Amino acid sequence: MAMDETIKGKKIMKQNVKNIIFDLGCVLVGLDKQRCVRAFEQIGAGDVASYVRDHRTADLFFGIETGQMTTEEFCDEVRSMSRCKAENKEIVWAWNQLLVGIPDEKKQRLVDLKKDYRLFLLSNTNDMHWQKCVTDFFPYHNLGVNDYFEDVYLSYKLQLTKPDRKIFETVLRRSQLQAAETLFIDDVKENCESAAQLGIQVMHETTGNDWINAW
Repeated sequence: MAMDETIKGKKIMKQNVKNIIFDLGCVLVGLDKQRCVRAFEQIGAGDVASYVRDHRTADLFFGIETGQMTTEEFCDEVRSMSRCKAENKEIVWAWNQLLVGIPDEKKQRLVDLKKDYRLFLLSNTNDMHWQKCVTDFFPYHNLGVNDYFEDVYLSYKLQLTKPDRKIFETVLRRSQLQAAETLFIDDVKENCESAAQLGIQVMHETTGNDWINAW
């Protein structure tokens, strides 16, 4: 089978693609950083809001994405950093305000693609965001996340994050994929470059919707 990739109005033919690995944020799930900032400010955690606003992934957010910090420890750290008294459920709510859902159009596209390709998910994420996606965003008619993807790979479970090549090697090995037959779709250029170094075909997603009509 072949696949088209749209870049700046040009179509690049993807040859021999049998497997597609999707990123989660920006590719499937919409993100709203300002809404998340406002939510943290609303619960009195303004210092944490600045982390979101400045896209600082080190320390606090890196810990939950690599599985080095539990949800409870994350909430404790938020309270400590911001000197607020918000309850765990309020902190989780504020953090999940970053996510704005998956349009039905994308879920239907996944359903259609699964007829011809093996589909996988690979995301730098945390337990709070993932549970929100599974519960609220992936359900579609009578389908759930496991109906779209053959395997799901999450950074906090693997204790690896993109763009580390080890995370791509893990996906290829565990799902028995040939790199040359695999397409990886991600909105972060560095992640695409890392995958490409292993011979994986890549599509740098720029709008969140490029991939829907790319073939």
